[in-house]
Amino acid sequence: MTTIFQTHYDINFEQQKVFVQRTFNAPLDLVWRAWTEQEILDEWWAPKPWKAKTKTMDFKAGGKRFYAMVSPEGQEFWSIEKYISVNPKSNFKMSNAFADKDENPELPGSDWDLNFSEENNSTKVSIEIYNQSLERMKRMIEMGFEGGFAMGHNQLDEVLKTLK
Repeated sequence: MTTIFQTHYDINFEQQKVFVQRTFNAPLDLVWRAWTEQEILDEWWAPKPWKAKTKTMDFKAGGKRFYAMVSPEGQEFWSIEKYISVNPKSNFKMSNAFADKDENPELPGSDWDLNFSEENNSTKVSIEIYNQSLERMKRMIEMGFEGGFAMGHNQLDEVLKTLK
């Protein structure tokens, strides 16, 4: 029997934080790869029918990912992730900012703290997102963050079934 997991959110406007938790039916090694390897990220990061397109990615402390969410009509919405720290298979921290196509960030951004833990061949991912401004947080929520991220997680479930 396969367990179906849901993405859980706790949104705290007062603290400008969003807490996200999701468990995946896959071992830690595969889930970690799916969050940290460009080719796999691009398969699930954008909710369908949107696509994720990574221009550059260097997953290490001090590295970054520059990518776009591409609409079905071809519109590109760019973001920059800068990796602050990486503790393999347990945690990574990054800053995230919307950007233009020339990599100019739109500040303020957000700070992400992602934690990974394995239990019984399933992997729990816990994320704390601190938004550097309440306005940015409201914009993120209004843009459909909850539904879009949950759709991405469902797509990740499917991608994980294909990884070895």
